[in-house]
Amino acid sequence: MTETTPAADDVPEQIRVRQEKRQRILDAGGAAYPVEVPITHTLAGVRAVYDPQELEPDTHTGDVVSVVGRVIHVRNTGKLCFARLRQGEGTELQAMLSIADVGEEALADWKALVDIGDFVGVTGEVITSRRGELSVQASSWTMAAKTLRPLPNEHRPLSDEARVRLRYVDMVVNPASREMVRTKATVLKSLRRTLDERDFLEVETPILQLTNGGAAARPFRTHLNAFDQPMLLRIALELDLKKAMIGGVDRVYEIGRTFRNEGLDSTHAAEFSMLEAYEAYGDIESMKELVRALVVDAARAVGRTVVTGRNGEVIDLEQPWRSAGLFELISEAAGVTVDVATSVEDLKALAARHDVDLQPSWGAGEIALELYEQLVEDTLVQPTFVEDYPESVRPLAKPHRSVPGLVEAFDLIINGVELAPAYTELNDPVIQRERLVEQSLQAAGGNPEAMDLDESFLRAMEHGMPPAGGMGMGVDRLVMLLTGAGIRETILFPLLRPE
Repeated sequence: MTETTPAADDVPEQIRVRQEKRQRILDAGGAAYPVEVPITHTLAGVRAVYDPQELEPDTHTGDVVSVVGRVIHVRNTGKLCFARLRQGEGTELQAMLSIADVGEEALADWKALVDIGDFVGVTGEVITSRRGELSVQASSWTMAAKTLRPLPNEHRPLSDEARVRLRYVDMVVNPASREMVRTKATVLKSLRRTLDERDFLEVETPILQLTNGGAAARPFRTHLNAFDQPMLLRIALELDLKKAMIGGVDRVYEIGRTFRNEGLDSTHAAEFSMLEAYEAYGDIESMKELVRALVVDAARAVGRTVVTGRNGEVIDLEQPWRSAGLFELISEAAGVTVDVATSVEDLKALAARHDVDLQPSWGAGEIALELYEQLVEDTLVQPTFVEDYPESVRPLAKPHRSVPGLVEAFDLIINGVELAPAYTELNDPVIQRERLVEQSLQAAGGNPEAMDLDESFLRAMEHGMPPAGGMGMGVDRLVMLLTGAGIRETILFPLLRPE
């Protein structure tokens, strides 16, 4: 597959011209992609030492440096050429080449061979120009890497689709795209710091799985040739982390990639980053405290504790968060009272009145969940812990301590998007087996999202699992909340349909 930019028809000609320049460098005995390029300072390092605000215009420091950067702007005149170099996260520095300093031949080569986008090395004195701009006055230059494709510009910009498909190009020309990478890295550091400060231990668990468990989702299927064994890519991190807790890691977490073979939209991706954490002797209330700390700490780390929600509504993450029961929210939205004891017939009638489509096989729990998702979820802009789910839709959660038929589970919803589910974890292996058997029957009946009967996990539970609280969080969705971007913008290289 050949990657292309939505550029003008003359792009192939521009590529041909650059290829010819590459060949001219080689024919002259030079290197278009040398193994070594002299470097004494980064561009940021030069700027850290020399503050142009403290230097007079046309100052010569007497200090010679060798720097490397990508040419993002070039202006060639008769005997003096200027180039703006960029490096790393966006630091820029001017290079000046004059016929008096580099010689006639080297200046002619610069004009003939260097294009915007090339990586070049420049050695020379650190000065300020007559306009006071910090610069390197070159005594020599070298090609570090010749580019064969032109960068986009105001006359030939990237389309929205190309910005995602050619993310590396978008990062070169778009500061916001580079900043998104740094923001996500800051969020990941914050999540780890918050958990580390609470004595959680980070582990790694397998991506390849024998069974489908830990969530309700459709898995990707593959095959392990060495064992001649069908395998799945994990849809969640949960079951192996619980095994680690059973083994004595009382506070455990993982940040890892998970895979779900489902629809793609502004909040869903086939491959995404997930955080899951489990705390022995915790429960749903300790998970509320942990989830809030994770979100607020990350928001503080990137300096965005107040974000804009749907319809311009202000979301102040520092303010208290609401807790509300699932049936309470359905009742508010539907204008009638429903609870865990409401019959299937009454729930179906309620769904019909609100044009909510149902599957014929669904029981009361599944219908209630669908009513909530269709009537309520996207209306919850302010942070809300939606709790007290029907037992049938949260098979890994512990029975509610006071209301039969419910389990102790919540979903954190912010700006109409599910961000973090959490449970008081079920640790009774007998009840867990019963629920997973029911799930496996649903899977056998054709439900592609039902969990398999995982004998390995059940055997681990039978060795004794402590009471625990557990939570999961979509890392990409957290970045979405803090930046206002869609999920494709938060993932560095998202999966796309082939061109």
